[in-house]
Amino acid sequence: MDAQPAPRPTSAPAAGCPFRIDPAASDIHAEAAALRAGGPAVQVELPGGVVAWSVTETALAKRLLTDDRVSKDAHQHWPAYIRGEISEGWPLRLWVDVRNALTAYGDEHTRLRRLIGPAFSARRVRALTPAIEGIVAELLDELAALPDGPEGYVDLRARFAWLLPLRVVNTLLGVPEEMHEAFRTTMGGLFATDHTPEEAVAGVMAAYEQMAALVAVKQLHPGEDVTSDLVNAKDDETGTGLAQQELLDTLLLLIGAGHETTVNLLDHAIADLLDRPEQLAMAKDGRVSWGDVVEESLRHQAPLASMLMRFAVTDIEDEESGLTFRQDEPIVMNYGAMGRDPAVHGDDAEIFDVTRTTRKEHLAFGYGVHYCLGAELARVEAKIALSALFDRFPDLTLAVPAAELRPQESFISNGHRELPVHLRGQ
Repeated sequence: MDAQPAPRPTSAPAAGCPFRIDPAASDIHAEAAALRAGGPAVQVELPGGVVAWSVTETALAKRLLTDDRVSKDAHQHWPAYIRGEISEGWPLRLWVDVRNALTAYGDEHTRLRRLIGPAFSARRVRALTPAIEGIVAELLDELAALPDGPEGYVDLRARFAWLLPLRVVNTLLGVPEEMHEAFRTTMGGLFATDHTPEEAVAGVMAAYEQMAALVAVKQLHPGEDVTSDLVNAKDDETGTGLAQQELLDTLLLLIGAGHETTVNLLDHAIADLLDRPEQLAMAKDGRVSWGDVVEESLRHQAPLASMLMRFAVTDIEDEESGLTFRQDEPIVMNYGAMGRDPAVHGDDAEIFDVTRTTRKEHLAFGYGVHYCLGAELARVEAKIALSALFDRFPDLTLAVPAAELRPQESFISNGHRELPVHLRGQ
């Protein structure tokens, strides 16, 4: 029995009946509301028929995310995966196949985190700030030279929100100019959750080919960049570096941490501000900071709505929720739902409000040992970009009502397919 998500669900999934997640993500917040009505965590059916827990309550998520009985390593702790019961063509398989700090557990996670932590250190982010400001200025100049497109608008997601993090992460990783377009095309597809098995496999193969090509370039011509550092990295405690597969998977992680989250953060922040001019006015005249805007956007629209996958190392009985997470049951963290958790943010959690006192109390970048490495970089980029964008284009308006913006076809990555705007008003 399947419970298909309705546009505006009014009741919880039936007991004992997994809620079938919409792979095209036509309304992730309506889904989240339905799941939340079922309790702190509800069993769902993911694309490919995989059943997992979707955790929607902030308090339960914090307990699980800091419990050393919860792992992200499918190779050790997902019995169905270990037994070979998960199809090679499962469209979400990349999220559990990879071997990097995102999926590692225990001492292995600690080792990998030590090796890649410097890539997003506070010192490195500070050093990148002038480059970020320069990239933002270049992109705004490019926008200023554009007329509204043939459809009567400019797609600000494609022309700004997507390009800024891409150019920043390419600078960070030292990606040669001739590889930029391939990176742009391939990396975005890794977050789609409506692909066929064939499309999913082809996308993964293309991504690995590009990572291997980048590593080959840096082995021959190392530079002052993160990829070169990772190629030559050695752990101070063990004396070991990254194996080839770990290196490729780590680069995939860094691109995800440094790109996709920031694209969606900018996309939603711009859309919410344009839809609520009184909120934008408070940021422009200094009544709230751009940092406040960023935090409220992260809360209101988590850039990664659901994060795959975690696994109980052994059965976990959570006394506060009354739920038991069995060893063979995957766990998904529904950050989109948690950002609107009424227990934390009140009954008006659906509303974007830059003055909200709980705006910083979100888990958009995770929690615990797997807290997102790229969080500070994303915040810095967003603050610089939003301030400069609205200063350069004070009459910026949405070209369609906010309710008509179409979501990406992904229940993982929470963004719009496009962000149509009139740069000079309408």
